[in-house]
Amino acid sequence: MESVNQTMDGIISPQAGDEAYRKIMKAVFADPEVQSFLQRHQDELNQESINRGSSKLYEFVHDRDLVKQGKASVAPGYVPRLVVSAGQIDVTYVPTEQLRAQREAAKQRSLVETLAMPKFITNATFKNAFMDGEYASHNRNAAFSRGLRFVQDYTPNSFMPGMYLTGEFGVGKTFLLGAIANELAAKGIKSMLIHFPTFAVNMKSSIGKKTTDLERDRIKQVPILMIDDIGADAMSAWVRDEVLGVILEYRMQMELPTFFSSNFTMDELEKHLAVDVKGDQEPLKAKRIMERIRFLSREVTVVGDNLRQKLGKP
Repeated sequence: MESVNQTMDGIISPQAGDEAYRKIMKAVFADPEVQSFLQRHQDELNQESINRGSSKLYEFVHDRDLVKQGKASVAPGYVPRLVVSAGQIDVTYVPTEQLRAQREAAKQRSLVETLAMPKFITNATFKNAFMDGEYASHNRNAAFSRGLRFVQDYTPNSFMPGMYLTGEFGVGKTFLLGAIANELAAKGIKSMLIHFPTFAVNMKSSIGKKTTDLERDRIKQVPILMIDDIGADAMSAWVRDEVLGVILEYRMQMELPTFFSSNFTMDELEKHLAVDVKGDQEPLKAKRIMERIRFLSREVTVVGDNLRQKLGKP
């Protein structure tokens, strides 16, 4: 193969009357990346293929420089790469590091489905969980460490019980659920977080739409289910038995990890579930629900300062 300077002269000569063109192409062929590309592929390219590919070389340099300058290129979010295809010079476009990071973040977000959950769930991680500094709590740290251990040890093919997080308002129970879900998403594992009182209302509305079975089945089958604020409101017998009971029965039979958060302990929740909205006492049905909850999760008490009050958040 001829030297890069000889090749450049061969291409520029036919355009000798166009000084602007000569200057542009001289700069293109003097570009270090172009020179390196031609040297690497000297056994694949001849004078004719380089001549035909001069416009591609210019396209590469032009669009690469636009990207470096932060200006709009022909393919926003992508950077040009020189390649040899069928003996000819061509330009392909590959995603920038920023675009790849954005796509990865979007992919992870798509693995965490939520229903009526607070906005902070999106950014909840173990790194920003107030495990150090003035808001730290030894007990809360222990709960977060246990959650992180679940993420590290969990594999889809073996059952691991989830966590039943109990504690006062604002101590970080919901935040911990979000952190676990986001860390699982980074491993490619799908989860769903639902605010149970809102979910119960939606299920009642589904009766008129005749979508009850569809919506209940979608919830019960997710790989990791997180039920937030269970016990916050009194349940109807239908929600308790035909919705929650069916979901938990399926997940128990299929050994699908399930997480809960509640202001009630497990024993307190059992008493709460024993009385429906009409005031009817049904302790056996409550006990049946709790057997499933105890199989699917392990009770963990979260203690610490009320972060909502400390940080002025709702």
